Amino acid sequence: MRRFQTHGTGAFEVEQLAARGPHLVVEPGVLVFRPEFVWLGDNVYLGHGCLLKAYPEGGIVVGDDCWIGPYGHLSGAARITIGDGVGIGPMVQILTSAHRDPGRNRPILDGDLDRAPVVIGPGSDIGAGTIIKPGVTIGAGVQVGAGAVVTGDLPDFSVVAGVPARILRERGE
Repeated sequence: MRRFQTHGTGAFEVEQLAARGPHLVVEPGVLVFRPEFVWLGDNVYLGHGCLLKAYPEGGIVVGDDCWIGPYGHLSGAARITIGDGVGIGPMVQILTSAHRDPGRNRPILDGDLDRAPVVIGPGSDIGAGTIIKPGVTIGAGVQVGAGAVVTGDLPDFSVVAGVPARILRERGE
């Protein structure tokens, strides 16, 4: 029988982070689980109620000049890498793991965990409420419309939206 265990409170001190730039803004209510596996660049903003969950097998790396909006959820079971100058809207979820189907006779929760990293290229903007699935690479300068579900890789400078996200056009010069 599976027994659940607490992951703790997520309360942390910025000194516990693996690395942090000198101009870090952490709003009230931010939770960071396993801060020793979180690297934050210079001039990073973490909005109210953000949840960063890092694991030894993955971790979370955020470049310089990044804005992560309120109630963002970054689950770093595999590595999350966010390039410089990225904006991540409110309530965005970045996922790096999913349960494999164990068959009809067992709950899906019993399935092995598949992990796959997520990469977001520099200068990209991720719209509010977007979900980014495990294994996705988003190129540089990509604009993702609010509420999109990103299930596959996106080329540099593309504009995407929808469920699942589809390329609408390429950004202009």
